[in-house]
Amino acid sequence: MSEEISSALLSLIREQGMIDDLQYEDVVAEFKRNATPVIQILQDSGIMKLDDILQVEAHALGTEVVQLRDMQIPADVLKLVPVKVAQMYKCLPVGVNNGSVQIALSEPLDPAHADEIHFAIKRDVQIVVAEPAEILKAIEKFYGQEENESFSEILKEIGSDKLAREVDEAGDDARAAEALANEVPIVKFVNLVLQQAIQDRASDIHFEPFETEFRIRYRVDGALYEMAPPPKYLALPVTSRIKVMSNLNISEKRLPQDGRINLNLNGKQVDLRVSTLPTAFGESIVLRVLDRSSVNLEIESLGFPKYIHEYVTEVINRPNGIFVVTGPTGSGKTTTLYSCLRRVNTIDSKLLTAEDPVEFDIEGIMQVAINEAAGMTFAKALKSFLRQDPDIIMVGEMRDLETAQISIQASLTGHLVLSTLHTNDAPGAVTRLMDMGVEPFLISSTLMGVLAQRLVRTCCKNCRTPFEPTEEQLSLLNLSPHDLGDKVFHYGRGCSVCNDTGYKGRKGIYELLVVNDAIRTLINERAPTVVVRQKAVELGMVTLREDGLRSIFDGDTTIEEVVKYT
Repeated sequence: MSEEISSALLSLIREQGMIDDLQYEDVVAEFKRNATPVIQILQDSGIMKLDDILQVEAHALGTEVVQLRDMQIPADVLKLVPVKVAQMYKCLPVGVNNGSVQIALSEPLDPAHADEIHFAIKRDVQIVVAEPAEILKAIEKFYGQEENESFSEILKEIGSDKLAREVDEAGDDARAAEALANEVPIVKFVNLVLQQAIQDRASDIHFEPFETEFRIRYRVDGALYEMAPPPKYLALPVTSRIKVMSNLNISEKRLPQDGRINLNLNGKQVDLRVSTLPTAFGESIVLRVLDRSSVNLEIESLGFPKYIHEYVTEVINRPNGIFVVTGPTGSGKTTTLYSCLRRVNTIDSKLLTAEDPVEFDIEGIMQVAINEAAGMTFAKALKSFLRQDPDIIMVGEMRDLETAQISIQASLTGHLVLSTLHTNDAPGAVTRLMDMGVEPFLISSTLMGVLAQRLVRTCCKNCRTPFEPTEEQLSLLNLSPHDLGDKVFHYGRGCSVCNDTGYKGRKGIYELLVVNDAIRTLINERAPTVVVRQKAVELGMVTLREDGLRSIFDGDTTIEEVVKYT
């Protein structure tokens, strides 16, 4: 929901006395902070029920609210709005009244959409109001068949003996492979796969050739799902097509390659990072989806507990020192660092980043891509940075002693350095730096804090259900029934909104090690990780497991997710 429409809806609700000025300001602040739809905020905060919100919209438009759940819409009515128009405007024709097409629109208060639909279908339009989630479900139900047919049509074209013969004849001929990659059915097929994966909010798309099959899988909220497998012989033309799109060398099949694809899908700018890997049965390709429109690079959107939010905002405004974010691949470290950079990206600060590769382009920040093959290493970039008069430096990853030493040098000469490390927890970062060969006194004098993080899947809000955990489940968390009190556990039953997984979206859980005098003493004594950890917990550090419990008790995630990641 756009800002103007959200504002119009809130103003209508306030005019009717359904919310007071304080609630109005709270909802506006929450919308600006997280870009959550206003309808969702009003429901989640218990201010209004969905039915009441829909009635306000209908009253403002002088129309009615329709229930789509059990509605059967005649085929001749559906034909009045083409599938592309229905998907683009998130609208559904529900009937005809005095020659006007009655259309349920997910943003009914947007007059521009009504006008554009009128021009697209060349009929008068009468807007009716319905639940937005039900409109999306109905579009999938009534128009999804057309898409499935087009998918099966493409597979039919692809499944022709002619194409199989061409693939066989192409062999290792790069020119023939390129010709295959540009054939219409292959282009359509790859585009459809990418569109489907991005529509399902995939973070990665995997194309995997095996001895007897060609698998396509995509990762949503950290879990992998498989698409219907296409014929095995498609592996060559599909991988060739992706290499053409990302400007990679088609004839090079023995070495890994990296590239990028920029796509414009339904008006959204999507970047795909491409990685190829030669395997025994062909090239495996993984695309990392970087959807600029879905990433909110504001510190407030990271879901930090209050004390971590306050600490991080204070630490990134210090003039010098090192702040490290740690966690495994895919735990959101880069997003956290980008959010920190966005906060300090002001006209009076010079910011430089060294990244492998640059994931998001941020205006006002000088971003340098690391290229080991060309000799552009983290250490080399950092040395050059110090001659560029920066205030804040971000190092994508401290991989070796040289990078760590130059980062420390930068910090000692009056620069703030933000970086990442791959360790299991926050205290482990100290030991990792020592293992690299960094002197303890240098670590203790420059390191300000370490933030460890994980991403856990959140329960689907649509089908979230409370339940009584078994003693076995509680023992996984080292809890007994006596520890619970009146705390409630939840899980997702599975519904159409979350593709029957019970989960939708992810949130961070965090562990913050503040390097104070007591911790500095232990670092100088080369104390092992266990000792540093015990001391930090004594001094009030909340561990990843404890923060995970907070998320469970808040009803955000499940026991299984927290046990899996902590």
